[in-house]
Amino acid sequence: MSLPPFMDSGDLPPGVHRASLREALDRFGIASARRKALALRLERICQVARASGYLARLVVFGSFVTSEPEPNDVDVFLLMEDTFDASRLTGEARLLFDHAAAQAHFGGSVFWLRRVAALAGEQATIEYWQVKRGGGRRGVGEIVWGSA
Repeated sequence: MSLPPFMDSGDLPPGVHRASLREALDRFGIASARRKALALRLERICQVARASGYLARLVVFGSFVTSEPEPNDVDVFLLMEDTFDASRLTGEARLLFDHAAAQAHFGGSVFWLRRVAALAGEQATIEYWQVKRGGGRRGVGEIVWGSA
């Protein structure tokens, strides 16, 4: 896997770009002290989400996956298996699936859905996170584990 170069705008080209967690951390989490701190946050979010046993897909979007020198936070979308029940979680895992608590505890904006709730389809739901606040699209990163 290889993440594409940034466009002149500093964004990844539109698309869902698959990468290992290590590749994403090496690409986006080393250029500054701020990026290093955010990379640690992303790594912890990934660990907790995977430990739930119900993570289907994980997408990183927003300023962290751009060339911006000092992103505010790390933005993550978690697509969970249909049998996932957030009300059964405890401790840190419970915090991850509560948006405000995740922001306070993990320092990241965490959004999530069960696969069944992806009404336009799973891929369309993942691709939605490419839309920029002001309009237009930029690429997002999908973290993959194992062979992809």
